[in-house]
Parts: sequence; C-alpha cells; structure tokens
Amino acid sequence: MSITATAQQVLSPETLWKLGRVSALGISKDGKSIVYKVSTPAVAENKSNSKFYIVPVTGGNPVEVQETETKDLVADKNVSPDGNYILSSQEVKTENVLGKDFYPELDKSEAQIYDGLDYRHWDTWNIGTHNHVFYTSNKGNKVTPIDIMKGEPYDSPQKPSGGDEDYIWSPDSKNIIYVSKKKFGTAYAMSTNTDLYEYNIDTKTTKNLTENNPGYDTYPAFSPNGDLTWLQMKHDGYEADKNDIIVSFKGMKMNLTANWDGSVESFKWSVDGKKIYFTAAVDGTIQLFEVNFPGLTKIAVTVKQVTSGDFDVHAIVGLSGDNIIVSRTDMNHADEIYSYNLKKKTFTQLTKTNDETYSKLALPKFERRYVTTTDGKKMLVWVILPPNFDKTKKYPTLLYCQGGPQSPLTQFYSFRWNFSLMASQGYVVVAPNRRGMYGHGQAWNEQISKDWGGQSIQDYLSAIDDVAKESYVDKARLGCVGASYGGYSAYFLAGIHNNRFKSFIAHDGVFNTQSMFGTTEEVFFNNWDFGGPYWDKNNAVAQKAYNEFNPINYVDKWNTPILIIQGGKDYRVCIGQAQEAFQAAQLRGIKSRFLYLPEENHWVLKPQNGMVWQREFFKWLKETL
Repeated sequence: MSITATAQQVLSPETLWKLGRVSALGISKDGKSIVYKVSTPAVAENKSNSKFYIVPVTGGNPVEVQETETKDLVADKNVSPDGNYILSSQEVKTENVLGKDFYPELDKSEAQIYDGLDYRHWDTWNIGTHNHVFYTSNKGNKVTPIDIMKGEPYDSPQKPSGGDEDYIWSPDSKNIIYVSKKKFGTAYAMSTNTDLYEYNIDTKTTKNLTENNPGYDTYPAFSPNGDLTWLQMKHDGYEADKNDIIVSFKGMKMNLTANWDGSVESFKWSVDGKKIYFTAAVDGTIQLFEVNFPGLTKIAVTVKQVTSGDFDVHAIVGLSGDNIIVSRTDMNHADEIYSYNLKKKTFTQLTKTNDETYSKLALPKFERRYVTTTDGKKMLVWVILPPNFDKTKKYPTLLYCQGGPQSPLTQFYSFRWNFSLMASQGYVVVAPNRRGMYGHGQAWNEQISKDWGGQSIQDYLSAIDDVAKESYVDKARLGCVGASYGGYSAYFLAGIHNNRFKSFIAHDGVFNTQSMFGTTEEVFFNNWDFGGPYWDKNNAVAQKAYNEFNPINYVDKWNTPILIIQGGKDYRVCIGQAQEAFQAAQLRGIKSRFLYLPEENHWVLKPQNGMVWQREFFKWLKETL
C-alpha cells in the first residue's frame, strides 16, 4: 500500500522548489573527476544554499568538498599560461551621472542626469560605472592591478549577464582577448556590435580583431594549436541572428558553420585540434554536433550530429579521453551531468542529485506531434500529458506560448514555466515550435521578425485546434499562457481567439508595441523586430507592427479572464505594459488580476516570489478553467 501511494505522488510547486540545481565547474586538473555545485532553494530563508562535490568521470559516488578546495581542483582559466598573472574584473567609475557627481556640495541628492540612452539596462540603472578587465601578479606580490580599459565608458564583461567567458589569455601569456561593445549612450542602445579586442601587456596597446564584422562577436577561445576561435553574428541590431563558429587561421577568418543551416550555442575544441564539438537546437531538442577543421587542406568542412534523443544537451564541460562531459535535461528532469562516450555512443549519468525525488513521483508523458500550418508547413508540437493519463477522460488544456520571440522550444526544464509541473496539476500542455524557433532552419527562425502578429500567431491556433480534436481534450476548458513574446501572444490572442479560450495568463508581455518601442532599454531589439520607429509613417512594415500587430488595438474584443504578471525591474518590457493591460481589462469589466513583483526583472529569481508565482498561476487556472 505504501509503495502504491508513493507512486501516485505528483510534482508540486513545493517539490519543484526543493530540487537541487546542478552546475558543472569543470574537470579536475588530473582529468579524473568532475567538480560541480548544487544550489538548493531555501524558501523559508528566501535564498539558495550551495554545496560542492566531485565525482569520478567514470561514474561513482560524489564526495562533498569545500568551496575553497574547488579552486585547487580545477585549472583557473584566468591565470596566464606562464603562471605569472591573473585576470579579474570589477566595476569602475567612468562617467558623471549622479547629481552629487556634478554638484559635490549636494551630496544627499538622488538626481541622475543623462545625455543619451543606455541610462538603464535589464534591471539596473546606469550610475556611471562600467565593468573593466584587470590583470595583476599571481606571485603574491602586492602589486596594483592594471585596468586594461582605463577611462573607457564601456563594459567587459558585458552587461547584464556576462562573466569571465568574456576574457581570456593568449597561449603565450602576452595578450588578453576580451569582448566589449565600445559604443556609448544612444549608440550603445541601438547596436549589437560587440568586438574582440587584443590588449598587449608589454606595449599596453589595444587593437580590434573583429572590426569588420558589424554584429556580435563573443566567446573567444584558443584551439590546442593556438588559433583564436569565437562565435559570430553578421548583422548589427539582430540579437537572434545565425551564430557561427569562426577560426582565425594563418591570417584568414574561416567560418566553419557558414553552410550549415543552424545556429551554434556553445563549443569546445577536441584535444587534438582537428574538430570542434558544439551544441545547437534541432527539431525541438538541443544536441551535440561536431565540425572538422581542415586548415589549408582541400578536405571539405562537414557538420555532423553526434547525439540524438528527446533531451537537451546543454553546456559542454570538457573532454576526458573518449568522453565528452555535458549537462543534460528533459521536460521531466532538471539538469544533471553526463558523460557521452564518442566510441560507444552512450551516455553515463554522473550526478544523480534529484533521482530520489523523481523516483517517488508519477511523471507526465511528452509526445511529438506534427501539425500542418496555414501555409502548408509541418510544425513540431510538444504535447505533455498528465501523470497516470487516461485517454477516456477529458482534461483542461493549456496552449503554451514561448518567449524570445526567437528562442528554441526544446526539452528544457524551467523552475517557472515547467511543463512537468503544469501537467502534474492535471493539465494537458500544448507547446508549438511556431515560427521563430531555432532548430528548424534559419528561414523558419527568421520569419517572425517584423511579423509578430502574423504567421506565428496562426501557428499557435493551428496547434491548439489540431490537439483539441482529441477526445481527451476538454474544448470548453482551454487556457493560453506565456511570458515575454509569449505574453504578447496572450494579449494578442485575447482579442482574436473567437472564444477558443476560457482563460489567459500574460507575464512581462508586450501589450502596446508603440510604448514598448518608447521605453525598452535595448532599442536595437524593437528596431529590428518592428522594422523601425512608430513615427516613421512612410515605413509600411513598421506601421504594421504598431497597428495591425498591436494587441492594444484589439482590446474592444476582449471577453476572457486574464491574469497579468509583471516584474518591477524589468526594463526590457517595462511595467507600463502590464499597467495598460490591467487597466484596460478592469475598465472593460473583465475578470482580471495583477501580480506585481517589485524586485524581480524579466525572470522570477527569489524563492518566495517563485512560490507566490506558482501558487497564483495555478490558483488562477483553478478559478477560471
């Protein structure tokens, strides 16, 4: 009886927020172990606690270690190859912004003064400080660290989320390669043009290595043979452009993935320098690929898919013999670390942080479904079915609208938009790989740009209408949920859905494309996706974005309950979007609720806020579906 009862437990918000979150720190110096961290939310204390472990690369029981020990176990990439120097970064004051900067005698002033955009970014206001890269002696001498960007009002690491992947040593320890977008104010907000810069520690001079490329240049790394390698996007202002692997070899910049119809997420060189392993989205998953490096030979460059299956291969931790160490997840399981044997073509799970918890749960089942779209294309739709699914019953069903708008809808495991959790509460979840999703070719991904309310919206309706034909779907209880572009989708569909849905949930969604353009901090994003500013009346593409594709113009058709969620520090999709939507719903007499999270940004990061989010999410669905 106890075994049967245990097996009937299902994932709850409380259990979700007790799961350990695994992140690999690297392979040990001797190549025998994986060093990793497990962060576990402590909801009562509203924080996360971390523990550190090592586990053999061949598998076995993990051993807990102290955080201080991990620094000795894993090679520090920030130490120069000759061991003489170490890299670091810190914020430095580079410009006057605060009232007291200009008027020292008014030191209690809270004023902030700007002459250009980039006055705030992501969730932080610009107070005149920028991230800079420093190097100093690694010999224990008391030497003042040297700021290699001294006086420059630019960032490296890049804000908001860049880290030490933005700077590396050259193999000869003479140069520092770093990533920076050396634009200021309004020009910064209009551009994605990051470049790779090379700083020579002897001459104290800097040169731009990617000056001719107008788009993103990121993630510098050196091959075992000393060839600088990085990821590159071609177009300025297009943050979701095709991401290619570039190798600088004998004065040439070789694009290894130019003829491959996909976009690279991360990469790692093989030990012998003959190939590069990388991850990329494909057909609703993220898989491991390889591309050979021919150098100057006439051997053709060939991209091969290495792994396959209904899971996501995330970060490539490193290589150990015939094994590649990666993190892996699927819709029912949070990230764990795996070893993939290149010869045997098999995975070995190295960490089992949450296996005991999952063993006590009846988990949902996810299925692939291919739906014909209104323009005759085949679209992958993930369908997630509740635990202990009974096809003779009818289930309330949720259409999930992915954000981005260009991002892969794969086998991810979110601690907020968690398909396993939604299905475990008794909902069928329909998750379409609509236009704008990586993994189905670059043309499919790009089609959503300047077409927010067009084919992608029709893709959503094609998906829900197709799945709703199943006998197990209660067509009288359909809901629509999403965040960011998914929130936009919920707002837009609320005005055109023709009574398909009984409930909507929109989190940090774009409600008014015109005010979005006027308030978002990364102007390049809307400039590209909307086709230009709203005041350009002669721009037919832009005017379509601000009129035909603007959810605010369909509010007169709203007739369905809607939950609106907004982070107070979301400067990408600002609070006014949610306020406008909630005010419209309330004044039209539509059942609506506003969940405001003052200290959260575009995400929900604090444990107790995360729990409130989950409880309100399912409370709303229970009330309205």
